[in-house]
Amino acid sequence: MASSSLPLFLLVLPAIPMASAHDHSSTHIEDGEAISVDPIDATLWVHIFVQMFAWGVIFPLGMVLGIVKSRWHVPVQVAGTALAILGYALGHMHGGREFRHNNVHSKFASPISLLLFAQILMGIYLKLHLEKGINGKIRRFVKMGHGIVGKALPVLAWTQMLFGGITVLGFCQGDHLGQCLAHFIMGSAFIAYGILLTLLLLVGQLWLRRTGRSQEFFDSAIIAAWGMVNTFTEHRWGTAWVKNDWQHTTMGIVWWAAGLTGVWLSKDRDGRPQRNFIPGFVILITGWAMSAHPQELMISAETHKMFGYTLMAAGLTRMIEVSFVLRDRPGVSEDGRQTSSFQYVPVFLLYASGFLFMGATEEQMAFVASSGMDHVAYILILYSLAFLLFLFVNALISVYDRNAPDAPPKDVANGRLGPHMNGNVPVRDAQEFELEGLMSEDEEDGVRRPGEDDDGLNSLSTVGKNSEGIAH
Repeated sequence: MASSSLPLFLLVLPAIPMASAHDHSSTHIEDGEAISVDPIDATLWVHIFVQMFAWGVIFPLGMVLGIVKSRWHVPVQVAGTALAILGYALGHMHGGREFRHNNVHSKFASPISLLLFAQILMGIYLKLHLEKGINGKIRRFVKMGHGIVGKALPVLAWTQMLFGGITVLGFCQGDHLGQCLAHFIMGSAFIAYGILLTLLLLVGQLWLRRTGRSQEFFDSAIIAAWGMVNTFTEHRWGTAWVKNDWQHTTMGIVWWAAGLTGVWLSKDRDGRPQRNFIPGFVILITGWAMSAHPQELMISAETHKMFGYTLMAAGLTRMIEVSFVLRDRPGVSEDGRQTSSFQYVPVFLLYASGFLFMGATEEQMAFVASSGMDHVAYILILYSLAFLLFLFVNALISVYDRNAPDAPPKDVANGRLGPHMNGNVPVRDAQEFELEGLMSEDEEDGVRRPGEDDDGLNSLSTVGKNSEGIAH
């Protein structure tokens, strides 16, 4: 395997100097602007689509193939790395539109590329299985670092793609920065929440049972923490209060107050986990509040209104799911493989809410209004993006679910979780699906390496060798 990793290593080396050897021209950029008025040329378009495909599709797919120890893991990751290097080079070769040297996308490209390079080096080291002498001591730290970097790369790739979008359009400069941060952070948070709920719905019920807590405990705790932050950061203290400051700050107060209530209600009178309506209600009231924000442009008002309706629908359907579909139970079946079609509704609406909110900044609204597109077409495009991401996440989970070995049944229906949590034994443990063990190279064919215990952090190898068989 080390010999098969060498070509990939040599392929990466020439790309490293690009980070410091290239400067984009900015002679055509007017004073006070972030980009020139030149159109985007074909080379830059190819860069955009190649990088989106490599980082947004190939790497996540290869990551899941690594979980199930598929023989296709290494070829897929090698192909993804080759495409990423090609895209990186194209990003330094384009003509047409010019950008400021200090743009955030360019600055972030170097560290994320170096992290990918470090990930490859750690994968090669781990595949050499050097376990004697000092290697036996440092191996566990390399393995831990490999796993941490592997878990961080998908989030960093999402961030870099957002940076690329705002850079190519020259958005989020000057006074617009604060609003951009609010929209992209909160929008990404809604999407992340939807992805986590997808995982919990399909592969996470056993993990929840093992924690001895209901799902609403974790949701409410995060809501309370986020509300605390918003309460003290949405207003610039020492300056005059404006209407948006009042709305954002009071929304933070509602979040931490409701979150603490949800944490309290996550236990019944005997201290056993129980479900409650609080997270769904917080989502609903947040959608109502955000839909009422005053907007200058009609298209902005309509987009924010649709965002609010979508978020309110997510909260309402979540409460209906917990109270009436599941009747306070963790799932609909004992084996955990069956789901109600209604359970997908609040999950998808969170994806859609995230895209709607990220697409509703002042500059984006002005750009869409000037293009001649109406709010209906724009909202449908954002919903289409939400469907594509929802489909992709479900497809990745399906790849895992069809190829990973079944987890043995655990003793979860023994009354420990009380009357609200009994009777449903999921087929898969979410801990298997979490990003530990992604692309693991040490537990091939079920053989445990010397000096490593069961609870050690499995590494996420970008170039590691996997077992040849796939357990069904």
